[in-house]
Amino acid sequence: MTMLAVFRSRAQTLDCVSRLRAEGVPAQAVSTPKEAGVGCGISVKFEENFLPRVLSLLNGRTYSSFSGIMKKVGGAYVFR
Repeated sequence: MTMLAVFRSRAQTLDCVSRLRAEGVPAQAVSTPKEAGVGCGISVKFEENFLPRVLSLLNGRTYSSFSGIMKKVGGAYVFR
């Protein structure tokens, strides 16, 4: 299942993508869905099986603009 780590900062989003890729997590920057209600416009897309590694990175870094994790349910994204 596709998941998104939603940020309010483009710089922090791109930093997260870079760090995840360095850890072997296939992540990419994508447009943030309107359901997120966040202004930055990009999020980190990854697959659910990598969620523990993503959460570990997020918990180990200070990302002040991190808004939460969304998952795709049907055709829409919802905060988990």
